[in-house]
Amino acid sequence: MGLLEAYEAALMNDPTFRSAIHENEAGQQAIALGRSGLLPTLSLSHLQSWSRGTQSTGNAPSSSLNFDSQVTTLTLRQPLFNMEAVAGYDQGYARANSSEAKLISQSHQLIVRLVGAYADTLLAQDRLNLAKAEHNALEELKHVNENMLRRGEGTQTDLIETKSRHALSQARMIEAQDELEVARLALEAIIGKQAAQLDSLAGDFKVQPIYPADFESWREIAMERNAELVSQRHLVTSNQLEVKKSRAGHAPRVDLVASLNRQNAASFLFPNRDAEFGTVGVEVNLPLYAGGRVVATTNQAQANKARAEADLDALSDRVLVELRRQYQLLQSSIRRIESLDLAVDSALLLVQATEKSIKGGIRINLDLLNAQSQLFSAQIDLAEARYNYLLAYLRLRLAAGTLVLEDLEKIAAYFVAKN
Repeated sequence: MGLLEAYEAALMNDPTFRSAIHENEAGQQAIALGRSGLLPTLSLSHLQSWSRGTQSTGNAPSSSLNFDSQVTTLTLRQPLFNMEAVAGYDQGYARANSSEAKLISQSHQLIVRLVGAYADTLLAQDRLNLAKAEHNALEELKHVNENMLRRGEGTQTDLIETKSRHALSQARMIEAQDELEVARLALEAIIGKQAAQLDSLAGDFKVQPIYPADFESWREIAMERNAELVSQRHLVTSNQLEVKKSRAGHAPRVDLVASLNRQNAASFLFPNRDAEFGTVGVEVNLPLYAGGRVVATTNQAQANKARAEADLDALSDRVLVELRRQYQLLQSSIRRIESLDLAVDSALLLVQATEKSIKGGIRINLDLLNAQSQLFSAQIDLAEARYNYLLAYLRLRLAAGTLVLEDLEKIAAYFVAKN
C-alpha cells in the first residue's frame, strides 16, 4: 500500500476527519440561522370555539344560545430595523468561516497523522528486520564459536559472550514484533482497513534545502495562514459581534406587519356573521426594562470576547513554538542524516575489517560483536532520522498553514513499492 493510497482511504474512513466534516456541515448552518433574523416570517393561526347556553325571560320558555366561531389569521412580519438581527447575520458568517478554517486545519492534520503512523509502522518493521538480521548473524557466529571450540581454536569466553548477545537479540526481536503490531493497529485505525504491505523508503534518499531559508519568513507566513489561528480569529470576531448583539437589546425594533383575517363568528348579539379584512402597519417595540438581562448578557459577552482574545494570543505563542521546533528539527535532521550515512558506511567497514582481523588473530570475538552492534544501531538511527526529516518537513508546513496535497505527493516520492 502506497502513501497516496493510504491517504485516499484515510479521507473516507478516519473517524477524526469524518467528525470534522460533520462539524463543519453543522457550522455552515450558522449563515442561514443568522440570515433568518433579517428575512420575513409568515404564520397562520386558526381559532375554533364552541359556545353553549340558554336564555329565559319571565315565564317564556327558555331558548338555546348555541353558536360556533372560527377565526383564521395569516400574518406576515418583516423586520425593518433590528440591530440584534444585523449583528446575528454578521456573526453567522464569522462562525461559518471559523468552522471552515477548522476543517482545513483537520485536513492538514490528517496528512501529518497519516504520515506519522505510516512512518512509525515502517520504522517498527525496520527495527524488526534489523533485529532478525542481528539475531541471524549472532546465530551464525555462535555456530562458528562452537566449531572453533570443538577444534580447540576458540575459547569458552567467546562462546559465552556470543550466547549472551544472541539471547538479548532474541528479546529485542520479540519487542520489535510487539511494536510493529501496535504501530500497524494505529495506522489501520486511520485508514479504516488492513494495512497491507507498505512501500519502503527508497535507497537513494536525498534531502531538500529549506525554502524559505530564514525563520522570520516562516513566522510571517504562519501568523497569516495557520488554519488554527484563522479559525480563532473568526471566533474572536464572532464574540465581538455577540457583544454588539447583546447591546442591541436596548435598541428599538421596527417591523412591517401585514395580516389577513377571516372570521365566521357568532355571538349573543349577532348569531351569524362572516367577515374578512386585511391590515398593514408598522410596529415599533422600544425595550424599557428587561430585569437586567441585557446588561448581564452584555457583560457575559464582553468576558467571552476577552477570553477568545486571550486564547488567540496563547494559540499564537504555541504555533510559533511549534514552528520554531519543526524548523530547527528539519535543519538538524538534514545534518543528522548526512552524519549517520557516514556512520553506517564506517560501521559496515569496521565489521568487515574486524572479521578479517579475527581470522588473522589480531582481533577477538568481542570486537566483532561490538562492531555488529554498532552497525545495527547506526542503521536504525539512520532510518529514524530519515522518517523524522519527512515528518518535520510536513509539520513545518502544517504550522505555517501552507501544507497542501502536493507536499504529500513529494513525501510519497521517497517511497517505493516492494518487489
